[in-house]
Amino acid sequence: MDNHKISETHNSQGDKNIQPTTADLLTKQLLEKDIRTIFALPGVQNDHLFDAFYRAESPLKIIHTRHEQGAAYMALGASMATGEASAFVVAPGPGVLNTTAALCTADACNAPVICITGQIPSSLIGKGYGILHELPDQLGTMQSITRWASRIDRPDEAEISVDEAFDNATQGRPGPVALECAMDIWSKRLDEDDVSGQKDCTGIEQPMAAEQLANAAAGLLRAAKRPLIIVGGGAQHASKEVIELAELLSAPVVAHRMGHGIIDTRHPLAANIVSGADHWANADVVIGIGTRLQLQQMGWGIDDDLKVIRIEIDPEEMNRFRAPDIGLLGDAQLETARILKLLGSDKKTSPDRAEEIANVREKAEQQVSFLEPQISFLNAIREVLPETGIFVDELTQLGYVSRLTFPVYHPRTYLSPGYQGTLGWGLPVAMGAKVACPEKPVVAVSGDGGFMFNVQELATAVQHKISVAVVLVDDGAFGNVRRTQEEDFSGRVIASELQNPDFVALAKEFGARGTKATTPDELKQALTEAFKHELPTVIVVPAQSMPSPWEFLRPKKRR
Repeated sequence: MDNHKISETHNSQGDKNIQPTTADLLTKQLLEKDIRTIFALPGVQNDHLFDAFYRAESPLKIIHTRHEQGAAYMALGASMATGEASAFVVAPGPGVLNTTAALCTADACNAPVICITGQIPSSLIGKGYGILHELPDQLGTMQSITRWASRIDRPDEAEISVDEAFDNATQGRPGPVALECAMDIWSKRLDEDDVSGQKDCTGIEQPMAAEQLANAAAGLLRAAKRPLIIVGGGAQHASKEVIELAELLSAPVVAHRMGHGIIDTRHPLAANIVSGADHWANADVVIGIGTRLQLQQMGWGIDDDLKVIRIEIDPEEMNRFRAPDIGLLGDAQLETARILKLLGSDKKTSPDRAEEIANVREKAEQQVSFLEPQISFLNAIREVLPETGIFVDELTQLGYVSRLTFPVYHPRTYLSPGYQGTLGWGLPVAMGAKVACPEKPVVAVSGDGGFMFNVQELATAVQHKISVAVVLVDDGAFGNVRRTQEEDFSGRVIASELQNPDFVALAKEFGARGTKATTPDELKQALTEAFKHELPTVIVVPAQSMPSPWEFLRPKKRR
C-alpha cells in the first residue's frame, strides 16, 4: 500500500496553512499507540478516515475483510495472541451491529479491542430521520456491550479520545472499547481558535491489595495441607509467578478454557478440569488467580471448610458468586509476586504431593479415554504444531474435547471464546492471530456449521496471504445439537442437520488450499504440508456422531 506523508501543518497539496483533520489526528494517535495494522471495511461515513489512513506518515497496513464480524474477530484474535490492544474500523449502524458478537466475546475474554466507527452527519444524530445507517442510539448500544464508549465531537478531541480509549481498554481488567465520529467531523480541520484544551487523561489507577490482606493470604497458604491453584485468562501474563507459587506450595494448578498455557501441561503440577474436580473436593485452601471461578463455584460448589482466596483486578467480579475469604484486588502478576515475597523461602510442612497428583492425573486420563476419535485427532495436531504454535478452540467436537485433553505449553497459544461460546469465530480469530504473530503456525478446529458463519473470510486470507490452517470436522450437522436431540428428546431431530458444499472444492474456488484427512496420520501429513505454504489451508475431516464430553465440561456438584 502506498502512503503519502502528512503533518500537522501540511496537507497532500503542500499547503502549509491547512490544519490536519480529525481523521488525520486520530490516525496519528493510533500510530503513536503502535497500531500498525487495522482490520477494516470501508463505508461512506468513514471515507475521510480511510483517506487519512492512505496518507499516513508511517506505514499502516489495512486488512479489509468481507464482513464486519470478520474484521472484529480478526482484531480479537490479534489481541488475544499478543495481549496487546488491536483496532478495527467499520461503518455505523448495521456495520457496528455486525461486530457485536465479537465485542461481547472480547469482553468475556478480557481482550483490549478498539472499535472505531463512523456516524451519520452530526446535526442529524438522534433526529430519527432515517438517514443511511442510522441507529436509534448507536453510542448507547456500544456502551452496553463494551467497557467504555465515546464520541469525537471536535477535531481537538481526537487524540485525547484515542488516549482514553486505550487507557480504558488496557488498564485494570482489559476489554473492548468503542469510538464513533460523525462523517462531517472526520473531515473537519483543526482550528487554532477552536481548541478546547487537553482533557485530564491520567488513566485508571491500578488497584492494589492491602498489605494486611496479602499477609492473611500468605498465612492461609502457609498453613494449608492441600492447597489448590485455579488460573484464568487474567493470569496469562503471570505464568512465571504462578508456577513459582505452585512449586513452593506443592499445589496443583487447574486451567480451564482461558487459563490454558499459564502452566505447561507437562509440568507435574498441571491439572485439567477433570483431575481438578477431584483436587477441589479435597482442597482446604483454593487461590483463584485471574479467574471468575465460574465452573468451580457453580458446578463444584463450596462448603464452609474450604477457604477461598481470590486475586482479581476488577472489583465488580470479586464477589460475583460469593465473597471470598480473602480478596486481593490487583494485577495477577503483581499480587502473586507479593504473596511469593511474603512466603519467602518457607518450605511446606505437608509432605510432597507428587505421587498424589500423578495418581489423580492418571485417573482423569482414564476417565476421558473414551472420547475417540477426538483425542487421537487432537494428538495428531499437537504432534505437528510447534510448541509456540497457536491453537484456536472453536465450538466443535474437537474443540470441546481440547479443553480437557489438548496439551498447551506456553501462554497465549490456546485461544478460546470463553463463556460466550461464540460459534463461527474460529477462522477469523485464527487469521487475526496469524497477522499479529506471523512467525507462528496457527491452526483452528471448526465444525461444518460454525465454519460457514465466516467462510467468506477465506477470500480475505487468500488476498492478504494469511496462512492459517483450519481442521474442519464435517458431520453434516450442528453435531452437538443433533446428539442432544437424539439422546434427550427420543430422536426428535429438528433444525440441526445441514446441507453442505464440497468443502475441499469450495476452498480451492476461493484460491485457498483444500484437502481431506480421514485418519490422524493423514491429518498430521496435511498439517505438515499446510505449514509450508503462504496460503490458507482447509483440511476436511469427515465424521460421524462422536461421544459426548459434557459430563466433564458441566460437572455435577461435588460438595
